[in-house]
Amino acid sequence: MKTNKNRRAGLGLTLMMILTVLILGACSVNNTTTATDTRTKVGIVLTEVGLGDRSFNDAAFDGLVQARNEKSIVFDYREPGDNAEAAFEEFAKAKFDLVIGLSDAVQADMEKVAAKYPDQQFLMIDSQSELPNIASISFRAEEGSYLAGVIAAMASTEDHVGFLGGIEIPVLRNFEQGFKQGVLAVKPDATVDVVYAGDFGNADLGEQLAVQMIQEKGADVIYVAAGLTGVGALTEIQKLGKYAIGVDTDQFFLAEKAILTSMLKNVDVSIYNAVNTFVQNNHTFPQKEIVEGLAENAVGLTALHNITLSDEQQQTFEDLKAKISSGQIKIKLDQ
Repeated sequence: MKTNKNRRAGLGLTLMMILTVLILGACSVNNTTTATDTRTKVGIVLTEVGLGDRSFNDAAFDGLVQARNEKSIVFDYREPGDNAEAAFEEFAKAKFDLVIGLSDAVQADMEKVAAKYPDQQFLMIDSQSELPNIASISFRAEEGSYLAGVIAAMASTEDHVGFLGGIEIPVLRNFEQGFKQGVLAVKPDATVDVVYAGDFGNADLGEQLAVQMIQEKGADVIYVAAGLTGVGALTEIQKLGKYAIGVDTDQFFLAEKAILTSMLKNVDVSIYNAVNTFVQNNHTFPQKEIVEGLAENAVGLTALHNITLSDEQQQTFEDLKAKISSGQIKIKLDQ
């Protein structure tokens, strides 16, 4: 009898332990679900080129991936083509906590939607807005482009360089002007050709323009800031045995025999920092407008490739970089 009682007692204890484990397990699942549901929701509207540009869009996306992996946010994205307004509207209707737009190319569409949803917080990259619910991150990209111009001038044996941009928008005009002034700071008599493709997503066009700038105009170093169009240009510049400077991310792997350096605009770092600031400040931004440049390490150059500077050139480069960072040299913009 005692044996049967002991068995029943043991069985009861076992069942109780199993039940406890199941309850704790259920609580654990519910807690995980709640944590996921309450994480900050971020939506991003990319430029019309979308992912795979190996430049601006990819860098911005990487910043959100990092924040997501650290479990501070969940995010979704849209590649809007020519209908960015619908993408912004979709995120606003779904009540995402923060909606991000890339470049002034989508600013008008963002502002239309932001005006309809005054309680929705937006973040514009590479432009500024007067609407109270649109914060912004802008880069003094002309400072990094100035340094790119310095390197281009030092590398050029023909004293003839070029700038190949995508669409002629204010941001790229800043790139162009910073580059020009950097070139002329080193070689005042150098020729600087400027060409805009009118497209960020046409690699074939980039190839054609690179051929024209090199074979018809005579440039031997080209600074390329044109998204996927620029990828085509970089590969063609390499085929023609000339030099190039990439942009936004380290593009050395695209044309290893041609790339001298890339002008980094650390969009991934800035977006990551901005999102974390937004989360930590109860879904608000302490500053409506954030502007960053060389002094904040938001722009700069990658390591040099395919060129070795002389001691004198290296000193010149460092002196100019220090003067830009301190504000002693001010780049003139005509906008």
